[in-house]
Amino acid sequence: MSRKITYRSKHLGKTAKTDHSLGVVERPPRIPIDPAVQRYYLEGKRIVINKPLHWTSFDVVRKLRNLLQIKKIGHAGTLDPLATGVLIVCTGNSTKEINSYMAQEKEYTGSFTLGAITDTYDLESEPGTFRDYSFVHEQLLNDTVKQFTGEIKQLPPAHSAVKKDGIASYELARKGIAVIREPRMVVINSFEITRLALPLVYFKVVCETGTYIRSLANDFGEALGCGAYLSSLCRTRIGPFTIEDALAMEEFETSLRKDS
Repeated sequence: MSRKITYRSKHLGKTAKTDHSLGVVERPPRIPIDPAVQRYYLEGKRIVINKPLHWTSFDVVRKLRNLLQIKKIGHAGTLDPLATGVLIVCTGNSTKEINSYMAQEKEYTGSFTLGAITDTYDLESEPGTFRDYSFVHEQLLNDTVKQFTGEIKQLPPAHSAVKKDGIASYELARKGIAVIREPRMVVINSFEITRLALPLVYFKVVCETGTYIRSLANDFGEALGCGAYLSSLCRTRIGPFTIEDALAMEEFETSLRKDS
């Protein structure tokens, strides 16, 4: 079971009513869209969404595809279900620009929880291997941060979409197959501790594409000597597009209905 399906089964329940005796899935009827509005998005547009908590990035794409009733649509950079924030979605001819958006600098804020680790490096799996964190102080945190700025080697999480021989790591991990992960170079432009409320450590990170904040949490906890996992995350910027530019799903849907 993938991270997406595992998460949905644990937290979201069913997205549609199912009659198991008949094998029929009831879905809400599709609301017609104004053809002029549809053409506007078919020509190619960029939509900046504030991804809701508990949604996968593909949940956002699927919802927008249903609202706009177009097939050519995709997102520029996955956010995990437990993360919120800036998700760029491209439609029509603008899907050609997806890679350029993915390559842009990103900014994140969030929190690490000290004193334990998880298999997924975040709260999609249960914390374990509890350790004392009472020795941690602000100076130690600020000194440790210095190890994780600039160009560093990072090991992607075992439960990630990184592929090995064409198979996503999370698919192998869920089958209990050991995944040989290769460290790769990532660039962290800035990493600062913004607030301390042990066991929570709040942070802001500005990084280049390919950086896993979950891995950063795990590695940071290991360097401290007490363990840590990612307990909250918001992507506040992709390139020039900030969280202030992003629309909530409800806002986009409301604006679409007004245009129609």
